[in-house]
Amino acid sequence: MKNLLLIFSLSIVLAGCSSLELEAVSSSEEETQRILALGLSHEENLIEASKLDSAHMVSVVTLQLTNARDEKIQAEIDSAASEEFANFVNVIGDSKFIGSKLTESKKTGVLETDIDLHNFHLEGVKDLENGIFEHKLVLAISHNSKKARNYSSANFCDEWNRCDNSAQDINVLSSNATNCTTAGCDFKEVIELNLSNDFLRNVADTGFTIRFNSKRKSNKIKVSKAYLMGYLKVAQ
Repeated sequence: MKNLLLIFSLSIVLAGCSSLELEAVSSSEEETQRILALGLSHEENLIEASKLDSAHMVSVVTLQLTNARDEKIQAEIDSAASEEFANFVNVIGDSKFIGSKLTESKKTGVLETDIDLHNFHLEGVKDLENGIFEHKLVLAISHNSKKARNYSSANFCDEWNRCDNSAQDINVLSSNATNCTTAGCDFKEVIELNLSNDFLRNVADTGFTIRFNSKRKSNKIKVSKAYLMGYLKVAQ
């Protein structure tokens, strides 16, 4: 009986602690929103936060205010960059949209030739009769190797670079080799991945990352939020 009373009392104490913790979290968010609603500068927001009752609350609200400031700055940067990307979308006959071409290089080894060059862009076609869009990501991978990589599939990845297990079919457009020596050739492999309009709209606020797979190597491509926003401003 004493054991039952002890367990019951302990449960009440733990429940009370959980309630207090949840209340504190909720209260910190409310205080953050209250301060943000004042329309002050970030420095003035931090002064307001320093007036709160507990050191813990001050710390939590200060962090949330700083995060809100950083998110606002990044949103302004993305918005300005998206306008630039939108200006370079090529529109052909009101039905075809070709986004600006992006280039990036990635070191893959210790030799000077151990570099992968990625050239990629989005493009879409609109059916003028029903308004339905079809999009695709076109990627050219240039590398110096002994053999072509023969890319075969793709996977979507999250913000932590974890890629899902659902392989997407890709289309191989071309695979060419030039400047061949006994050490290898300069390969250029061009592939594309079909993307739905719904998918692009759903990830417009974050951008997306895709891993393209071959037996010899995989390559990850990140389409930034700003690039995607700019493309979709025109392709609509």
